[in-house]
Amino acid sequence: MIRIILPLSLCFLLAACGVIRETTAPEPIEIVLDEIEITPEKPRELRPTEKKVHDLLHTRLDVSFDWQNRYLNGVAELTLKPWFYPSDRLILDAKGMDINSVVLLDSVETPLTFEYDGLFLDISLARKYSRFEEYTLRIDYVAKPDEFEAQGSAAITDAKGLYFINPDSSEVDKPTQVWTQGQTESSSVWFPTIDTPAERMTQEIFMTVRKEFQTLSNGTLIYSNFNADNTRTDYWKMDLAHPPYLAMMAAGDFIIAHDSWEKANGAEIPVNYYVERDYANYAYNIFGNTPEMLTFYSDVLDYEYPWDKYSQIIVRDYVSGAMENTTSVIHGEFLNQTDRELLDYDYEDVIAHELFHHWFGDLVTCESWSHLPLNESFATYGEYLWAEYKNGVDEADFRGWQSERGYINEARTKRVPLIRFEYDDKEDMFDAHSYNKGGRILHMLRRTVGDSAFFKSLNVYLKENAFKDAEADKLRHAFEDVTGLDLNWFFDQWFYQAGHPELTYSYFYDDSLKQMQVVVEQTQNLDNNPLYSFPVQLDIYYGDDVVRHEIMVSQEEEVFRFDVSEEPSWIDVDANRALLCERDDRKPEDWWAKQFMKGGDFRHRLEVLEHIDKDPKQEHAMILEAALSDPHWYIRSKSMSLLSELDTISDMALKEIQLIAQNDPKTSTRSRAIRFLAEDAPELITEADLIAGIEKERSYFINAASLEALASVNMEKAVGYANDMAGSESSDVLEAIAEVYIASGEPSHQSFFELQIREKSPFMKYGLLQQYAAYLQTQNAETCRSALSLVEEVSADPGVWWVNVSNYRLLNAVIVHLESMSVEGVDNPVLEDARELHARLLENEENPSLQGVLSELE
Repeated sequence: MIRIILPLSLCFLLAACGVIRETTAPEPIEIVLDEIEITPEKPRELRPTEKKVHDLLHTRLDVSFDWQNRYLNGVAELTLKPWFYPSDRLILDAKGMDINSVVLLDSVETPLTFEYDGLFLDISLARKYSRFEEYTLRIDYVAKPDEFEAQGSAAITDAKGLYFINPDSSEVDKPTQVWTQGQTESSSVWFPTIDTPAERMTQEIFMTVRKEFQTLSNGTLIYSNFNADNTRTDYWKMDLAHPPYLAMMAAGDFIIAHDSWEKANGAEIPVNYYVERDYANYAYNIFGNTPEMLTFYSDVLDYEYPWDKYSQIIVRDYVSGAMENTTSVIHGEFLNQTDRELLDYDYEDVIAHELFHHWFGDLVTCESWSHLPLNESFATYGEYLWAEYKNGVDEADFRGWQSERGYINEARTKRVPLIRFEYDDKEDMFDAHSYNKGGRILHMLRRTVGDSAFFKSLNVYLKENAFKDAEADKLRHAFEDVTGLDLNWFFDQWFYQAGHPELTYSYFYDDSLKQMQVVVEQTQNLDNNPLYSFPVQLDIYYGDDVVRHEIMVSQEEEVFRFDVSEEPSWIDVDANRALLCERDDRKPEDWWAKQFMKGGDFRHRLEVLEHIDKDPKQEHAMILEAALSDPHWYIRSKSMSLLSELDTISDMALKEIQLIAQNDPKTSTRSRAIRFLAEDAPELITEADLIAGIEKERSYFINAASLEALASVNMEKAVGYANDMAGSESSDVLEAIAEVYIASGEPSHQSFFELQIREKSPFMKYGLLQQYAAYLQTQNAETCRSALSLVEEVSADPGVWWVNVSNYRLLNAVIVHLESMSVEGVDNPVLEDARELHARLLENEENPSLQGVLSELE
């Protein structure tokens, strides 16, 4: 599953889980709460793998929907057998249901007695069954997801399993849909089952829906029957066993774009894309690379896609990012993109992530949530592999670097093992450790054993564990069987221990001995991090020549000595940049320029710019100007950000930036250049250029950058264009409009902020609330009064909690602003209202993180 990972340091990974969206600014967007010191973890409950008492072999569901009450009327037929020991009692997960009857289907139907507590269905079987005997039960039930008190998390904002979207069509311009979300253990809210990842079943689902609706479920659509009451029953069959949490169904007014993929034997399997009518013309733009992905992953793993179809559907109000339901992936509505939006960014890494799950997660499934990285780390690394294949190593390394940053950001406040057997709640596993850190560890493993051994080992792991559940040691065994290496050392420190190395590199040359000394120190706190052992490649450069050395770091401080014929021109530790670590590289200043010119790959070049970013100086101009023509768009963008901090910029560099603004193939880099010129070289970009960027360019990034830049040249015209563009569906354009309104400070623009905040998605709300806070800093008390009702409205919305991070900080900012305007001894009723609202919200807020945001005012 791709998640929106939002720990205390909130970083937008759609990602994702894991998916980076390029923005108009060159830096990734991050939402960061104040850092806190890492404190020792409190004792947590040991989470063993779920005991297997019965084996669920097959599930047959016959379902229809009560749209008015938001119920599912269901009949489930479950075929099971005892796992090993004889049993006359079956306990099923069944959350928040009405259970009407339980019947044993044998030569005669036998009603069975049962007890039900709202969570578990405890059934007394008619007799004791052995592990060689199968039996089938029929359960008549009503699922009531909206009446079930489900506990969501930061990763999955709700856990009620079944979702009715606009069922009475009361919301204008919003489709009516129904869809499911099973992970982690929410399938049991819509059908009785054994809801653990270690269980596997085949399935049949008969869905009765309005005749005009399209349906989707796992497996193959066998037939559709039209009924006399204007409904239709679709029969979906899944012949290959998969875990219950991957069962899905969806129905609504979708358009199906049909595609296909050819297997090695020439057989075609259907590949379909379900989209809303408004996006029907863009379905192939959004999903069109899916068949190529199927071929690439099948080839690189030497294991052909094992399922009988591949469908993807975009739904409204999805509770997470996307979900790898077997053969039928659900995506959130952020994937709804027009061809214009796709000029600026796409979500191919989301698509790749969910597809790679069909090998790692669906074909081979983690045996418990403790081993979730066997699913999510691989899917995250699947994104890297696709980017490497499709867009080159530089782009893959950029994605890997951003993923690594997401983990390092989380590690400031949370350090836990990748595979963890103790946690408060299974949802805790869905974090930047399971996704980001795990993906980087797999990359390290690839570099450790080599490409051939890495992919051969993955093939062995898949073949040995196909249609089974697995634990991390099975992955280790596959790698050891292929390579002949003992990899306990690698898995022990990277999979089963918390933290990562924090390294300092120092260099000393002894001319008399003709010896180069490289000192490597592990500076991480050894109270909550291990002392690591790891091999690294160390390159010594002599002009254009390079000599590579393999060294093994295993001590807190080590000195590596190398006999040399002359003083090296520079030295590169961890030359392939595979090591997951934080590094303080104390190389001489002149080495950085040599690294940029000679290092070669993306990480080397970016590392130089990160070094410059700590203290940009005029002497860095040569490197930054060279970076303007770098092959990777992010390096070009980053160099412009750093050049803007220098006292002087050469005419040659300005000319290069002007060309970037006009012609760069990456719209995000062009937009950065437009902003740069407007701020630092306005003589090189005219008002006519900016108006053309607004009126004639199809890229929303270019539209937004041109609008913001126009405000610095002609505010009156910028406000006029902003007013004309206020109905835009582009979040980038709306953010630019907000910046223009902030700069203009006119009170009449308040309605724009309030309308957008009420209507937009949580991600847009988060940013717009921050912009609204900036706007209010220029307004009077009465204008601020209107904001108080909006703050209260947003705080009452049961949506994602982190929206209130911005919402509460807006309130704090309003109070500070009103206090600054208050005259001592004169009552300000708006200020008093704001303080009263603040006190009430602080008293009623139960989320500790949000309590902390409100307490910032104190």
